[in-house]
Amino acid sequence: MKKLIFFDIDKTLIDENYNPDRGLVVVNRLKKMGFDVILNSSKTRKEQEYYREVFGLSTPFIVENGSGVYIPDGFFPGLTLPERGGYLFIQLGVPYEHIVENLREVEGKYGLKYYANSTLEEVKMYLGMDDFLARLAREREFSETIFEFRDSGFVEVLSSRGLTCQQGSRFISVLGKTDKGRGMERLVELYKKYYKVKTFAVGDGKNDFPMFDVADESFLIGERSHPRAKNIHDLMEILNYLE
Repeated sequence: MKKLIFFDIDKTLIDENYNPDRGLVVVNRLKKMGFDVILNSSKTRKEQEYYREVFGLSTPFIVENGSGVYIPDGFFPGLTLPERGGYLFIQLGVPYEHIVENLREVEGKYGLKYYANSTLEEVKMYLGMDDFLARLAREREFSETIFEFRDSGFVEVLSSRGLTCQQGSRFISVLGKTDKGRGMERLVELYKKYYKVKTFAVGDGKNDFPMFDVADESFLIGERSHPRAKNIHDLMEILNYLE
């Protein structure tokens, strides 16, 4: 049985100050227990490549709220897929340029601030990131992040144009008709061609709920509630359930 555990990153594997220390302890324990640890986050490919190195991961990963699945070449023997960025790739979202084009048409009316109309210094201010991480976050492929808005009416307008707005831990993501659950399902389908699997999901935000809907077992950090997830107050608590 192959055990797959899908993790959000922000406020799950890293804290509000982007410190990965507690996440690293948990990831190392889970790897020793035989889990495949898989990142499934709103973060970009470049950001996740950085955190994959921090956590010592060589598994596939899911970017920008289920918009794309990246699979290291050779991870699944004999698998052939389109390539992107040196990985085998499944695209579920829409191109970043399409999203920005739509946002530019409504940004004035609704007072929107997002990556594409913000300077690097503004991005660092909104996110509390250093220069290095902010530059990685700006390399977007399939989603945009709304930092500020004056009127929430943009959500309905973008929905009418075929785009989705998802609430994360802090900000709203704009993307195509996909989510973390859909990305997880596509990757699990591939795993099942090679293994029997059991799936787990860990997160803290509303955009993690689609993962919880499809995982065999889920863990929700914080005070939100989901009918299929166990509430925990600290990441380390999942080890009490999984060890």
